[in-house]
Amino acid sequence: MDNGYMRKARELVAAAEDGTIFVTSDFADIADATAIRQCLKRLTESGQLRRIRKGIYEKPRFSNLLNEYVAVDPEAVANALARNYHWTIAPSGEAALNLLGLSTQVPAIWSFISDGPYKTVELDNTKLEFKHRTNREITGLSYKTRLVIQALKTLGEDNITLGTIEALSNRLTKEEKKTMLKEATESTDWVYDTIRKISGEK
Repeated sequence: MDNGYMRKARELVAAAEDGTIFVTSDFADIADATAIRQCLKRLTESGQLRRIRKGIYEKPRFSNLLNEYVAVDPEAVANALARNYHWTIAPSGEAALNLLGLSTQVPAIWSFISDGPYKTVELDNTKLEFKHRTNREITGLSYKTRLVIQALKTLGEDNITLGTIEALSNRLTKEEKKTMLKEATESTDWVYDTIRKISGEK
């Protein structure tokens, strides 16, 4: 029979969507470190969680179409690590382009800028790479604003086309555009001008 903290841990996992990534600190308000390790071990043994690597777990997501478990989402793992270490991060390079639908190429290395230290994390067939940047580039900005800015920087000013602007405009909600206009004022001139165009500003 489950004790109190084991029951709470099961309830936390059960309430999450399939594919959710958990880190040990997500269970910190349930029990002490020793009890949490026991909980995670039992949840893993029962198949409710899958251990990705030390301290990182996934609630498995099964595809009926493929008849197999879906590969872990690198962005979800990166966000869980950022939550665990209290970092602010943003996808950069090919990862940013892929997540915004500007590229169909799936990166072998998922690169993120971070206000934390440089760090690499190996997953099954993917590597996560966190590169330190100054707080000015990411702190105080919403995740979507950070993502768009990094995507634009990856493309470069000379490679921004009308198609790029239309694709991003169609992908962002009205509220996201409004937020982005407010938050990106400290960006370089060409980045902010592009954001204004994406947001429908003259």
